[in-house]
Amino acid sequence: MTVLALEIGSSRFAAGRVADDVGDEDIREIPVPVSGAWDQCRELLLEVAGGAEVTALGIASGGPIDMAAGVVAPAEVPEWRTGFGIVEAARTVFPSAAIRIALDGVCLALAERNFGATSTVMDALAINVSNRIIGGVTVGGFTVVGRTGNAGHIGHVLVPGFDDRCTCGGRGCLESVAGGMSAVRWARGQGWAGTSVSELVEAARVGEDIPSAALGRAGIALGRAIASVAALLDIDLVVLGGPLTEVGPALWKPLGEAVATHARLSFLPGLRVKPSQLGDVAILAGAGVLAASRSGA
Repeated sequence: MTVLALEIGSSRFAAGRVADDVGDEDIREIPVPVSGAWDQCRELLLEVAGGAEVTALGIASGGPIDMAAGVVAPAEVPEWRTGFGIVEAARTVFPSAAIRIALDGVCLALAERNFGATSTVMDALAINVSNRIIGGVTVGGFTVVGRTGNAGHIGHVLVPGFDDRCTCGGRGCLESVAGGMSAVRWARGQGWAGTSVSELVEAARVGEDIPSAALGRAGIALGRAIASVAALLDIDLVVLGGPLTEVGPALWKPLGEAVATHARLSFLPGLRVKPSQLGDVAILAGAGVLAASRSGA
């Protein structure tokens, strides 16, 4: 029985087998294709399948998605922006497989609950901060999916005090301030010469003023959004991962101060924000949980 997991991310397609003895070195990934997206995705899946009969496939995709129809429309994949029937396409490759799809944030929440820091609580929020901001909500021990499958889009929570334009067309969304490339654009607008998230994080880590200010803004916005969502959902644990969270105090100190300032209701003083321990495999691991549950494993 061969079970596969697939991640359609903002910067990569990644795939791997779901098994106890699978390690990071067994994961295969490619940059998000500019063209021929499904052809390259299919080749990636066939590579990790290795000629074996696939019995289940779990797919984690950036949104929006239509979970019932098996359609994804991630902005980062140009050919799929108006919708791509990925479940039907995958079924032509693996006709005997049970195929299940979920939003990347849903898979993030599944991974943290099964393998990470939220395994001991019933209610929690998991966030990944990269180019996009991905969120997954657990309530009563169950991952919240939503009416269409799009629950958890915390990147589009509005943050008071900010009016940056977002790629969704709105203004003041969390992602427009704290998303990786949004922070890079802000820093460049202040005169910084770098171009990538990794450069920004490294420059802030060593104390450069403008990158540190960009990550400080991101921390403030994240703290305000977390305090709001915690009040809405009555949660006391938030797990935060992704490239921007690796910068250290430049992001975590203003984030903590913002949470302390705004999470003031009587049921929120114990609100904890902890770093994720799952690294960059979290979303793919959640897709594996999807696939294993569908296959009965």
